[in-house]
Amino acid sequence: MFSALQDVVRHRELLWILVGRNLKIRYKNSALGFFWSLLAPLFMIGIYTVFLKLMKFSMNLPMLVTGIIAWQFAAMSLGDSLHAIVGNANLVTKSAFPRIILPLSMVLANVVNFLLSCIVLIVYLVVERADLSHAAWFPVVLIVHVSLVTGVALLFSTANVFFRDTEHLVSMILLAWFFLTPVIYPDALVLENPAFPAAVQALFFANPMTGVITGYRMALLGWAGPGTAYLLLSVVASLSILLLGLFVFLCCQDRFGDEL
Repeated sequence: MFSALQDVVRHRELLWILVGRNLKIRYKNSALGFFWSLLAPLFMIGIYTVFLKLMKFSMNLPMLVTGIIAWQFAAMSLGDSLHAIVGNANLVTKSAFPRIILPLSMVLANVVNFLLSCIVLIVYLVVERADLSHAAWFPVVLIVHVSLVTGVALLFSTANVFFRDTEHLVSMILLAWFFLTPVIYPDALVLENPAFPAAVQALFFANPMTGVITGYRMALLGWAGPGTAYLLLSVVASLSILLLGLFVFLCCQDRFGDEL
């Protein structure tokens, strides 16, 4: 695994070229280009604001928007990762370079979009007078988030080479994962509900996205944390998935050319 990291560092110029290519493809033939990364979250905030007021839902809008923007980064990265290897068959079969650069470039391109969205989010939270006193923890949460997404992206990109039904399964996996993660509801719905014992609460945070979403809300909204043990559980789960993804990808990459 360490040698794989060294290979990525040696080919970092290729990595950045692919990141730039992925960003250009996303906004190809778009009049506004990268400005959509700023406008999309702005429109989303406006739509949710109007919708919640019309429907008179008692929902914390900053909480909701923070969760959805964080989730979209994961969902878009994992959707793109399905085609990281399959969609670059010519490169894989005809060129010698670290194959891991392909899914990694997909994730990093989405990191750029996510950070641009976060600019809009933070401006909105300032207007809403959210408690940003713990915003220094944002980079820490981001690192855990990117680690998790990279690990899952490596697993999905590998699986799609050998099992083309992966693309259909991923949509169902993401749908289930969305509702198992406190994106549109607070973690307190589980943590403060006497119907859920400690074992269920621990399982809730064994879902690493639960800790990630909660971490963003703690950093950007000043929410009280669920406890260090629960957050560490999500961090350990995220890093474990990253290591698993690396292991599976590196074990299978030599067979990519034959399968493609």
